[in-house]
Amino acid sequence: MTDDKLLRGPIHDVHVELGAKFAPFGGWEMPVSYAGTVAEHRAVRGSVGVFDVSHLGKATVSGPGAAAFVNSALTNDLGRIRPGKAQYTLCCTPEGGVIDDLIAYYVGDDEIFLVPNAANTAAVVAELRKAAPEGITVTEQHRDYAVFAVQGPESAQVLSALGLPTEMEYMAYADARWDGHPVRVCRTGYTGEHGYELLPRWDDAAALFRALVAGARAAGGEPAGLGARDTLRTEMGYPLHGHELSLDISPVQARAGWAVGWKKPEFWGKSALQQEKSACPRRILLGLKALDRGVLRQGQAVLRGEEVIGETTSGTFSPSLEVGIALALLNTDAAVEPGDEVQVDVRGRRLRAEVVRPPFVTPHTS
Repeated sequence: MTDDKLLRGPIHDVHVELGAKFAPFGGWEMPVSYAGTVAEHRAVRGSVGVFDVSHLGKATVSGPGAAAFVNSALTNDLGRIRPGKAQYTLCCTPEGGVIDDLIAYYVGDDEIFLVPNAANTAAVVAELRKAAPEGITVTEQHRDYAVFAVQGPESAQVLSALGLPTEMEYMAYADARWDGHPVRVCRTGYTGEHGYELLPRWDDAAALFRALVAGARAAGGEPAGLGARDTLRTEMGYPLHGHELSLDISPVQARAGWAVGWKKPEFWGKSALQQEKSACPRRILLGLKALDRGVLRQGQAVLRGEEVIGETTSGTFSPSLEVGIALALLNTDAAVEPGDEVQVDVRGRRLRAEVVRPPFVTPHTS
């Protein structure tokens, strides 16, 4: 896709005003950084950062029994939550591959609001529409809502100063108003820090983002781009679709079995995933922390001696640890354990790394 065909979110002009550097991501032109990835990363860990992730998809499943239908399709068990709560879940193929990982907002028994990844929204919507019984509709709403993430120890302070709700349990949400406009506020995020994700209307987004950035800067924080979002999520060991989850990487391999309602009567891919879980997956996701200087990246071979035992799925420099870190799928028959030393092939050079069980860091707040 050429740059002139990249999609733009509702506040592109605001990012330009803030001096953002842009790059393509999931078919969208997205802000990668403003003051620099390391500075923005440390702002989130130490105070607060504000992200625009409006490229994320949005869709509503509605009609009599909508919640029951979604529960029969996606992996996690919606029966564990109630209206006013959200849930991380997965949309799988019959073979157990992951079409997408997404957040499901339980609005009511007759309405579930979904936030998939940008590049996978059409696929998720198509699968749900194909399977939906009569009376249930699946409506894509990509350009109806923006999505902002306010993350870090001071995130509640920023929202409270704007009169937005903050006192809610993890993965709970509230429908509020700011400056007369509706905004959904959910106590979640992708950084490991205390944080919130906000969904204002697409056309109301610019004023709210400016107010959030002003509040963040007053609290010692910054606007943050996708570069920091990636380093933050990698430090926590959170999966990114296309890297740690894919049509070829199952939830069992990615250690995402906690997002699977194993006792549910049905969900897409249940039989295949149960078989894989029972038999032990052929590979499993673990972390690598570099013991030598060097940059770890996706797609690098992991070795023990002369034996290739896996491959990195994501890699970056950790601003918190100031070393290279990676996530990697390692062969289970290699019997590698946290604390073991392996090598990573970095452009023909062997870089020593310690196997760890993510997260790599302890966030400042839960």
